[in-house]
Amino acid sequence: MRGLPLEWELSPAKCCTNVPTMAMRIIYDEGKPSAAMEIPLEKPLPDYDLEQIDQPTPRDVDSILISQGFRDLVDDARGVLMELLAHEPPQPSTSSGTRLDLTHCAARSLEIAQLTGAICPGDDEVYRPGLWIVLMDPHANAKASLPPAAQERIDAIAHELVKRLQLE
Repeated sequence: MRGLPLEWELSPAKCCTNVPTMAMRIIYDEGKPSAAMEIPLEKPLPDYDLEQIDQPTPRDVDSILISQGFRDLVDDARGVLMELLAHEPPQPSTSSGTRLDLTHCAARSLEIAQLTGAICPGDDEVYRPGLWIVLMDPHANAKASLPPAAQERIDAIAHELVKRLQLE
């Protein structure tokens, strides 16, 4: 990944979760209390003036990443993430009619370390714009991986973010 701190770059030694509903990837850092999410855009988003998603070269994706529509998407993603980090998202196993409980005040343990655009390779030599998000727990041991409960929470946050932004 271009422009990322060395400790956030992908390596085969890191744990990676593929989310079955789309090509999103969640990478849990080994020995660090952080995780990265890569969410490629797989369909046009007319509300953001992002009509032509598939591009032949990474350079063509750059022009999308600097567009006002993509900046608006990043701003909306930041707002949704801030809300989800402040309040526990519904667990994936609950019914779709369950609403998010915004009444409790749980201490925030996860923070946004990075939220930016990404160039995501697709099928058949196609490239797409996407979101690159790094979440970290600033209160955890700096040399410890995220515990399973935090990883489950990040999975739930990722699903809810994709749902709320209507990226699936």
